[in-house]
Amino acid sequence: MGKQSWKAGNMLNPVPAVMVSVADQNHRPNIITVAWAGTVCTNPPMVSISVRPSRYSYEIIEKTGEFVINLTNEKLAKACDYCGVVSGRDVDKFKKTGLTPVPVEHVKAPAIAESPVNIACRVVESHPLGSHTMFVAEVLGVTVDDAYLDETGKFDINGTGLIMYSHGEYFALGKKLGKFGYSVQKKKK
Repeated sequence: MGKQSWKAGNMLNPVPAVMVSVADQNHRPNIITVAWAGTVCTNPPMVSISVRPSRYSYEIIEKTGEFVINLTNEKLAKACDYCGVVSGRDVDKFKKTGLTPVPVEHVKAPAIAESPVNIACRVVESHPLGSHTMFVAEVLGVTVDDAYLDETGKFDINGTGLIMYSHGEYFALGKKLGKFGYSVQKKKK
């Protein structure tokens, strides 16, 4: 088996494709698509997003210190892509995509009603890293779409149809391969 050495680059794929909603100091909402988002810490719950300083939402996040991460599913794939290629300086993305801004607890930024999961965040640190600045944020609250709750009230996040982004393309999640710890689980007799 052969291997090639390439120059350094971001090859960590796939990543979640999320829409981050913000509101400026005049309460004007905007949406930016972010593919560089992730979990940072469990306790306290913290996440990060990385945004280019040239983006319209960057300045809003810097000034307000808050945002909402909205997970995307197959129904939201086209809107997710649109919000990543059009600037909120020029277009009202909520109006253009038909998405609905809704209030959430803890932050002034709206959530996207059509998203199965909304994660309200407050920035605790920002790190300019070069082409992007990483905003590390504490999760203040989460809302979920009750359409994905079973009869016991358990949320089925894997049943929401979440999408991922890999090297310029969007994908639906595939088949289940196992669950955490399945490699060491004892066989039932």
